[in-house]
Amino acid sequence: MILKNALNFSHALLQQKVQPGNAVIDATIGNGHDTLFLANLVGRKGHIIGCDIQADAVNHTKQRLIDANITLASLTLTDKGHHHITDLVPSALHHKLTAAIFNLGYLPGGNKEITTTSETTLAAIEQLLKIMPTGGLIVLTVYDGHNEGKVERRDLYAFTNQLPQDKYAVLNYQFTNQKNNPPMVIAIEIK
Repeated sequence: MILKNALNFSHALLQQKVQPGNAVIDATIGNGHDTLFLANLVGRKGHIIGCDIQADAVNHTKQRLIDANITLASLTLTDKGHHHITDLVPSALHHKLTAAIFNLGYLPGGNKEITTTSETTLAAIEQLLKIMPTGGLIVLTVYDGHNEGKVERRDLYAFTNQLPQDKYAVLNYQFTNQKNNPPMVIAIEIK
């Protein structure tokens, strides 16, 4: 099958954008899978900023990087939420900030009552749209198989679809004939 699932599609987008030495954001580090993927793209001279409000997520991610023998010149992992992006990204990195990825919902294997929310996710996106340079890419994987996920998907869809086309290219990618709420990918590229 040539059509990619949401995870593989989001990674394919990042592979096309992120180069060694870039600065990137993993806005929902979870168990560290995307952070590890990004670390391999940015290389030893790159910078990763990863955030998640759950200390378990930060610890899992640190361990995943250690287990993979990944060392970076600059890595910031924090338990601050992604709505603090402006505080987490030093202004010296703004011009190098190539991509950001979000996997929305709850921590796999964690407490399903702790989820991302429209309020914090939209705040993070608005901040990124202000600080990322032309060509910057934001990739959101939206899981809506739970109540907050449905609200978040609705709000993100409404927000991204009203972005001016002369400044942003917005893509929605989802399988429409699959059961059990397949995730949707929303990608925003800054023109």
